[in-house]
Amino acid sequence: MSAIDRRTALQLGFALAAAPATLWSAKADELLRRRIPSSGESLPVLGLGTNNYSPRTAEERAARRAVLERFSQLGATVIDTAPAYRESEATLGELLAELGTRDRSFVATKVTSRSGTREEGVAMLEASRQKLRTDVLDLVQVHNLMGTAVLLPLLREQVAAKRIRYLGITTSSDEQYPAMAEVMRTERLDFIQIDYSLGNRSAADALLPLAADRGMATLINLPFGGRREGGLFAQVRNEPLPGWAKEIGARSWGQVFLKYVLSHPAVTCAIPGMTQVTNLEDNAAAARGVLPDAALRRRMERDWDQIASRSA
Repeated sequence: MSAIDRRTALQLGFALAAAPATLWSAKADELLRRRIPSSGESLPVLGLGTNNYSPRTAEERAARRAVLERFSQLGATVIDTAPAYRESEATLGELLAELGTRDRSFVATKVTSRSGTREEGVAMLEASRQKLRTDVLDLVQVHNLMGTAVLLPLLREQVAAKRIRYLGITTSSDEQYPAMAEVMRTERLDFIQIDYSLGNRSAADALLPLAADRGMATLINLPFGGRREGGLFAQVRNEPLPGWAKEIGARSWGQVFLKYVLSHPAVTCAIPGMTQVTNLEDNAAAARGVLPDAALRRRMERDWDQIASRSA
């Protein structure tokens, strides 16, 4: 094990032991919060992924509007989108304007440069501002590391010009982890976004400790899995909720999955996709109250591995 690996492992061990001190909520019914290391600004630990925010009918649009309205009422703020998510940016721009909640939202979007040119990135950022109806983007992330060499300098310029507040990079593929780690080691980033779940723990081996070591906030995509149809939920269809779920106040498998992710001290915010208020309410319950400690996390991992082996 290298010196930096030993150091990050030790830091992670200490952080896990002191995890309750890294989260706080003024009241039992409020969402837990964590700080962005580069600024000290705090964010609720539950956000919203909007890959499915391109409604095809009036009913679908109304459902997404209801989610965004309740999301804000619950005190949640982080909304993650991307130009690649079809009409998501435009839909969010319209709905946040209707609801009057843009100023209370932390809207993250993404940028890419397939051609490897700065001009492509500039054009994409301007299009995002127009669709999202904002002059300042809260967070812009280089999507799937596509064009980091040309886009990170551009994003830094726009941060300096106060047109972007934070910058970062994303992936949702284990295959990109080595390249992502290299960018994390050589660049100063405010955020990374990665896939991480009880059933996909690879990011905890290197990327999450490295983010803690480098002072980078983390957004977690695919907290319910997603590579298989139905994600983690498909594997627990016939499984009763474990007895230890009561120890952390979890009343559903969704809450178990989210509480596991949120209990990692290097995780800032999870961003599950939600298109129904009932799912939002269930997930919000996981972002309140008690989270698993290090011992329970290990037990959750052992029990999950047994479940996964049965469903394989």
